[in-house]
Amino acid sequence: MLNFTAIDFETANGSPASPCAVGLVKVSDGKITDSLGFLISPPYPNNWFHEGNIRVHGIRPSDVEDAASAIEALNLIFAFSAGDVLVAHNAPFDMGVLRATAQLLDFKTPETGYTCSLAISRKTYNLDSYRLNQVAYAIGHEEFDHHDALADADACARIILHASLRHGAENLEQLLGATKQSLKAL
Repeated sequence: MLNFTAIDFETANGSPASPCAVGLVKVSDGKITDSLGFLISPPYPNNWFHEGNIRVHGIRPSDVEDAASAIEALNLIFAFSAGDVLVAHNAPFDMGVLRATAQLLDFKTPETGYTCSLAISRKTYNLDSYRLNQVAYAIGHEEFDHHDALADADACARIILHASLRHGAENLEQLLGATKQSLKAL
């Protein structure tokens, strides 16, 4: 069956090691079964917010004063995903956040595979734009708060579920084969 965890990060500034929010949505046997979203206090020296990032996601320094530390966030992320393949829309960005944050904090990440719903979307739909909100609208998922990490992870999960149905894929391996994508290692 189709099993994975969709993930989305928001960052405080241009550094990939500045996570300020994460959303996670677990899919088990082709159904959304759990979700987790929370704010993160970005790790030093990236614990500052760029006005452009604030304009995108609306998260301010005062919002993360009592938030989970980046180490706590990494532990929660890997506990929640529990060995699942991670899926993100524009995975190089989100996996870059995971890698850079883990590297900054000397955190050893477990062996984790990942794939990209953006790349899968490009091989599944004929759209003018493959931005997350545009693909979500195209599959009928129109009501979500774009740039809210949990809402974005939920949209990503729904895109993969819809693409799987469209390709007749019963699992992630079949979907990757149908869309000529590969599983990458974190």
